Amino acid sequence: MQILKLSSVVPNDAYTTEELIEAFPCRLPDGVRQNVLNTGVRKRHLLTAASSRLSGGNEIANGGFTDLCTQACEEAICHADLSARDVDYLVATYDANPLLSPGLSYVLVPRLGLNRFVKHVSAQGVASTAMPKALETARNYLAAHPTDRVLVCISGMSSFWFQNQARGLKGVLEIEQINKISDEAERRMELRKWVAVMQSFLFGDGVSAAVLANEPQRGLTVKGIVEVSNVGVKDYTAGYSRLVATDEPFTYGFWSHLDREIPDLGAQYTGLALTQLLGKEKDEIVRKARKWAVHTGSGKILQRIAEQHSIPPEKLSESHEVLRDHGNLAGASLPFILERIMSRGNLSKGDLVLMVGYGWGFTAAASTLEHMG
Repeated sequence: MQILKLSSVVPNDAYTTEELIEAFPCRLPDGVRQNVLNTGVRKRHLLTAASSRLSGGNEIANGGFTDLCTQACEEAICHADLSARDVDYLVATYDANPLLSPGLSYVLVPRLGLNRFVKHVSAQGVASTAMPKALETARNYLAAHPTDRVLVCISGMSSFWFQNQARGLKGVLEIEQINKISDEAERRMELRKWVAVMQSFLFGDGVSAAVLANEPQRGLTVKGIVEVSNVGVKDYTAGYSRLVATDEPFTYGFWSHLDREIPDLGAQYTGLALTQLLGKEKDEIVRKARKWAVHTGSGKILQRIAEQHSIPPEKLSESHEVLRDHGNLAGASLPFILERIMSRGNLSKGDLVLMVGYGWGFTAAASTLEHMG
């Protein structure tokens, strides 16, 4: 199976980290401000204005979300020299969709003008490993329908949830101060506020789409895909998000958690996935890989993965660029990175790209891709 074309789109409105710091509802202590700067994100595109999210409105519109998904899909179809009627299967992945039901694929079928009887599937909650999971789903379909074409839409539109967590915050403490709090409940609450601040600056919005088919002379060939989840029974508690009911009718809250052990868990899980994927040839393939596409969790996590696998900076440059220019795009980060790698024309026939995603679940996935020239 080959990735023929990729397309990535972002909202029109972009915000630098400094602009968001100025718009934040409370003053950030120097240590927290430095924590924000250390994420590696300089700017990000947001679907709705940051000022309204952090100070007022609490509703995300469905129209802007589906408009971006539609645009990404239409561009991918066009770049692959196809029409909407050439799509035989649609895979749509997402984490933050204004509609809990119907799923994203149901909404996109008529908007894209796909055949009304087209096969399609929606996958929610796949988070940072959405791209490998979508590739696996498409590969399984194409194994049974080898002449068909698959359209994949991967949404990374989660910043609304994270910025909404920080809306109206009156104050936040530095980690050193939080660790000194003796009352456990108070310490947990202050830590939750600190995490909410980090998330509101880390995540951006974007959507990617890809056209996949069995055409060996084009694009990137997907050579293998491996996923590993919850090696420890409770590993998923290191990172998760959920909705909680409030006492007020018809209202719900968003609860998310990021544990300090995530960088180490990510490194452990990606190592396991790569070992399973590459086997005895792991060391040689890791050394020979022309490029790496690594999920943009944060600057610290990218550094941790690079150190673990001795990845030279030039092989990881696109991952750092996407983090810097767009922030953490959740599942959309990997296709954003792949598009940069493919569009620059620096790959030669036979070059290998290693793709690694990890995060909430707790899960990691790895894939080998070969450029076909």
